[in-house]
Amino acid sequence: MKSFLATLILTLVTFFNVQSQILEPVTWTHEVKKTSENEYELVFKADIEDHWHLYSQHLPEDGPLPTEFLFDSTQVDKSFKLIGKVTESESITEYDKVFDMELNFFDGEATFAQKIEVLENTLKTVSVEIAYQACDDERCIYKFKTIDFNLNNSTKATEEKTTVSPNKTDTDKSALEVETIDKTEESKGLLKIFFTAFFLGFLVLLTPCVFPMIPMTVSFFTKQSKNRASGIKNALLYGVFIIVIYTLLGTAVSALFGSNAMYEFSTGVVFNTIMFFALVIFAFSFLGAFEIMLPNSWVNKVDQGANKGGILGIFFMALALAVVSFSCTFPIAGTALLDAATKGGIAPIISMLGFSSAIALPFALFAFFPSWLNSMPKSGGWLNTVKVVLGFLELAFAFKFLSMVDLVLEWHFLEREVFIAIWIAIFGTLGLYLLGKIKLPHDSPLNHISVGRLSLAIITLAFTVYMIPGLWGAPLKLISGFPPPMSTNSESPYGVGYMKKQVGTTATSQEVRELPEGAHFGPHDIIAFHDYDTGLAYAKSVNKPVMLDFTGITCVNCRKMEEQVWINDRIFKLLNNELVLISLYVDDREKLPKDEQYESEFSGNKIRTYGQKWLEFQQKRYNTNAQPLYVIQDANGNDLTKTVGYTPDANEYFEWMMSGITKFKDN
Repeated sequence: MKSFLATLILTLVTFFNVQSQILEPVTWTHEVKKTSENEYELVFKADIEDHWHLYSQHLPEDGPLPTEFLFDSTQVDKSFKLIGKVTESESITEYDKVFDMELNFFDGEATFAQKIEVLENTLKTVSVEIAYQACDDERCIYKFKTIDFNLNNSTKATEEKTTVSPNKTDTDKSALEVETIDKTEESKGLLKIFFTAFFLGFLVLLTPCVFPMIPMTVSFFTKQSKNRASGIKNALLYGVFIIVIYTLLGTAVSALFGSNAMYEFSTGVVFNTIMFFALVIFAFSFLGAFEIMLPNSWVNKVDQGANKGGILGIFFMALALAVVSFSCTFPIAGTALLDAATKGGIAPIISMLGFSSAIALPFALFAFFPSWLNSMPKSGGWLNTVKVVLGFLELAFAFKFLSMVDLVLEWHFLEREVFIAIWIAIFGTLGLYLLGKIKLPHDSPLNHISVGRLSLAIITLAFTVYMIPGLWGAPLKLISGFPPPMSTNSESPYGVGYMKKQVGTTATSQEVRELPEGAHFGPHDIIAFHDYDTGLAYAKSVNKPVMLDFTGITCVNCRKMEEQVWINDRIFKLLNNELVLISLYVDDREKLPKDEQYESEFSGNKIRTYGQKWLEFQQKRYNTNAQPLYVIQDANGNDLTKTVGYTPDANEYFEWMMSGITKFKDN
């Protein structure tokens, strides 16, 4: 009997554990720190499960839902006032293919803090609602949680101060601990910065400002030195000083901007406007319109120092290279340096270390192996060709910064199609230049085209042709992240060649339909309802089953399903003709009418928005809070299928849909 009861209890526990699908990948704790007589710091700590990530507060528009902290409006500026904004520990930045942008998120843990000044001595509790989104590889959840800070339970803030970025807490010890999260990913990021800058430094070597200096400088050291060993030592010292000069520049930028200040600046209109004009000026300089030169007085002073001899003289020789080659190195070094500065921390130092290492390397190698100098290609017109190619690249990249300005200010003058058309023109012109059809200032006479130049022309023209379908809506994965996203900055989400005949025309079929009352055009112009009761009423009137779609405006995997699975011909036909789609957005921040707002007995939270209403409906009905979630119902709201989540296999998803439709027809 005891054995039977133990087995029964174990079975029940296992059953409820299996059935429970309410996901809690983020656990919140909090504490209050008293910083002065009337000032407090409210600290929020998030413990994030493995394989999940929590989004930062600082995200671009049209991206996922950022973490938000909503203070009770009846208390703010009455009982207390906010000092600054909510700060956060350092986040991870990675490019997201679905949203076509770089996103900031946290793995493992995160710390947030808000300073307040108490205005009423009678204030005992501060209420804060946290709205946040967390995702793993298959699911996203949107949640909101209310935290009450008891000011009577505050602890004294530590006197220890640390230097942290603007979006970190500067008095909370755990903020430093967050910085140790995922050191492997951080190291990979720095290595990428190093090798990218190294490659750019290698390109600078092939410009007319630097390339001729290599044999001249190496020959000077080997011939002027007393012996070969002394010549090698001096050449190595020369290379080391080149690295020191550029790395000091990176150190200065790192010290000036800190770890994240430049990132925040780089997302603004001013920075991107300056970068656009700067790159255009650099490009025109490379193309031969004019030379960017430092004042002659600077050059003369550096030359005087180089004549002193000894170690100091070698240092000034290295400085002379940096000054004399300024017109070629600065545009490339400046671009690499500013890009690294947006990453923050020691990234500018690593960038300039990589850039200068590439420049210094040949001086050391040729000093060790002077016979290699004989195999170096001779200076000539090809050096100017390299400079011109770099000019075209600078010009193309300039429009990326201009597109950022357009996105932020919502001007919509540099739409995706316009951006792609500009790139087609730039790279098409470059291809013609490489074929000798266009001449620019400083070009040497071109009697024939070398195999290398012809190969580069073919690659450039092939790339140009590749971009042309982008005008008609092709995704152009090779340059994903450079053009503005199609969803927000496109003259037509279906490309230049597509035009709707009239409202209700679908992306796949030109059939024109009436839009039912209370309905909207959803993904691919599928008719969808955003209210459950309205959708059920319509399903009953047309005698069709319902596909209930728990989704989110910022749900990554929901978009994947819509863009990669729903577009399947068989599935699209079912959604368009056989089912009534009801899409309930759990992160919809639109307020419910006052008379529909309520205090939830299920969760204890205040239900104030449509999203909160649909999220609670999902949790109560299906015991889960993950999106996407799909279920097929009859017109009375009875489930006809089991629920399914992210299902990238179109055949499996189609069979699931058919099982619900078949059951509906059989009933």
